[in-house]
Parts: sequence; structure tokens; C-alpha cells
Amino acid sequence: MKTVTLTAHFNGENIQLDEPFALPADARLLVTILPESLPDAERREWYALSKAGLARAYSDDEPDYPASLVRTHIAQ
Repeated sequence: MKTVTLTAHFNGENIQLDEPFALPADARLLVTILPESLPDAERREWYALSKAGLARAYSDDEPDYPASLVRTHIAQ
């Protein structure tokens, strides 16, 4: 079986998948507990850091690259 990520929740007694999915008996699972949503102050700090990084990466003094330098790679 290929690795697949499924969303689920804990109802206080059992872990329940959010969407139906056929699991074979004895399927090996990894369970990751996600933190609660970030507090608003922390979310604003992450947003500000991301915004500053993008502003530096796309600033007016960033050189333009001609299309001849852009290459694509197609997996075989």
C-alpha cells in the first residue's frame, strides 16, 4: 500500500477518520498530534517574518533573469 495522509480527529474516546477510507486489517499507521491553532500574536509574528523575507527576495534591486537562463526539468 502506498503512503497516504488522512485527516482525522479524536472524539474523546476514539480516533476517527474525517473521510471514509478502506484500511486493511493490521495496517501500520503513524499518528501525529497537531497543536491547537497558533495564538493570534504568534500568527502575526510568523506572517511579518514571511512578508519581510518575500520583500527581500522580490525587492526592486533584485536582478531580472532573462528567459534564456530559466530551465525546466521534466522527470522521465
